[in-house]
Amino acid sequence: MTGPTANESVMMQVNGVGAFVRALLPVRLSGGYSVTFGVWVAVDPSELQRVFEVWWKPEYAQLHLHGYLANELTPWGLLRAPVTLGVRDPSQTPYCLSSDNPGLNALLTEEWGHEEVLDALP
Repeated sequence: MTGPTANESVMMQVNGVGAFVRALLPVRLSGGYSVTFGVWVAVDPSELQRVFEVWWKPEYAQLHLHGYLANELTPWGLLRAPVTLGVRDPSQTPYCLSSDNPGLNALLTEEWGHEEVLDALP
């Protein structure tokens, strides 16, 4: 882990499980609202060293990764949906930009009813 706990880390590798990068997943809501989820994305373990090497350098701004959502999103699910990450702001973790999965692609590109989404959150 890059921090003392998983909640404070931006990257981690778990023996026997895989390598993960923290990412932001923005969702546009009706009425001009939005919600951004912090998610873990499973990445190829061979990529993690490259990510670690550029994370705190200027090259971070050009970082692009491909992986799979490593946690479910209420109310959509989407565990293991493929996702492409990229950096929008070098002071933040990467953002989920696109997906070949129709459900995740819709989540990233469409507007959702804010009351329905906010009511479903824990």
